[in-house]
Amino acid sequence: MRAMILAAGRGERMRPLTDHTPKPLLVVRGKPLIEWHIEAFVAAGIRDIVINTAWLDEQFEATLGDGSRWGIRLHYSHEGRQYGGALETGGGIATALDLLCADGDDSFWAVSADIFIPEFGFDPAVAAAFAASPLLAHLWFVPKQPLHPKGDFGIDSDGYATIDGDLQVYSNIGLYRRTFFDGVAPGRHQRIRFSLDRAIQARAVTAELYCGPWANVGTPAQLEALNGD
Repeated sequence: MRAMILAAGRGERMRPLTDHTPKPLLVVRGKPLIEWHIEAFVAAGIRDIVINTAWLDEQFEATLGDGSRWGIRLHYSHEGRQYGGALETGGGIATALDLLCADGDDSFWAVSADIFIPEFGFDPAVAAAFAASPLLAHLWFVPKQPLHPKGDFGIDSDGYATIDGDLQVYSNIGLYRRTFFDGVAPGRHQRIRFSLDRAIQARAVTAELYCGPWANVGTPAQLEALNGD
């Protein structure tokens, strides 16, 4: 199974730091934020990782290379060069599907580059169980955050994601099947919420609550706080 790290965003709230450095390459506790994800995927046995880029995209390959220093292969989906800018989460993943499913698998991991999850494990057993299921997605939520008090989705008593009830915050971590993105054409600017709502209403998405360390690194103040811990 392959994995995708979503790294194409402009990082407006992180300016002026992101005027010259893509947000995923900002340093958190000694290394670029995106490297935390790469190392976690490597630890889980994943050998092919797709990274989508747009803003200052040339810096990613210059910094990360082809993945050989981790013993893996990095593949790049350059949305900025091909389509003139970032395609949002749904459009970015849909555009990279041929890279994500190149080994014949129809399921894959996806995580946003701008979250900090130092203790999250991309469990191969969980991924294998998902791949063997009929589900379209399996998501991780985190408890409501001060900056997002209303939440996004709920979890019912059977473990299915809901759009009502006691809402938690989508962590930007998930397992997805290729058919989840049916209807989203490559190169289309589309948020993932479009596909999520449809699949959740079809009871094709399960979820679980993750209560370990999690931070959305969105502003200079948040970055400073993480580095000061």
